[in-house]
Amino acid sequence: MSTLIHEFEDILNAEVYIDLDKLRELARHGVPMKVRGEVWKYLLGVNPADRSQELTSQKAKYDEYNNIEKENADIIKRVRGEVIRYQHRMKNASGTFNQNANIFENVIGAHMNRNRDVDYQPTFIYLCGPFVYCIKNEPDVYYCFTRLMAILDEYNSTYNINERVAKFMTLFRAVIPDLCNYFEEEEVNINEWASSWLQFLLAKELQFDDLMRLWDTYFSIPDPIELHPYVCLGILLAY
Repeated sequence: MSTLIHEFEDILNAEVYIDLDKLRELARHGVPMKVRGEVWKYLLGVNPADRSQELTSQKAKYDEYNNIEKENADIIKRVRGEVIRYQHRMKNASGTFNQNANIFENVIGAHMNRNRDVDYQPTFIYLCGPFVYCIKNEPDVYYCFTRLMAILDEYNSTYNINERVAKFMTLFRAVIPDLCNYFEEEEVNINEWASSWLQFLLAKELQFDDLMRLWDTYFSIPDPIELHPYVCLGILLAY
């Protein structure tokens, strides 16, 4: 693992330009926790590969974030309650989880205030949590979270969830017919869990360390949401 960290650090310490191709190739096989936050920022495009204007760009982003209104009493109350439950669930994650609920409140509050047509969902906590866990700066947490939300929103608005669930069920019946039949016989509400699995990248369903490892790969490839249904099938096959 030390050799792997060294390979990541060699790329991240480049003075002029981050080699994104090499970074993606490495990240597909997993990112060490020590550098995961920095790697994700480049993979998501939050940090530009060209480092010549890095300090200026970073200052502009931080200034922008600091000027975003974050207060939203109703949202803060709901986020705070959900974060308590989330932190209790994630207490066994490797390392020390950031116990400061203010980061969740600020980041999600800022996102909601910038996107007033978006309805709050408890799933936001689960989608934000990995960034809170592995990124030190609150503004960077915000920009990574909003970038992921933009990716999901674009895909979810383009491809109807009911159609995606129907397509997934066709694959499910073809690949694991016995399990699919069992679920139907037991009257398991397949639409309910399949919708969550497909829309939110398993943020609520996977163990925390497994989720971050999966996202290492997802953030490093061009079509993670196209791959995602097959990952879900793989999980069902494994269990």
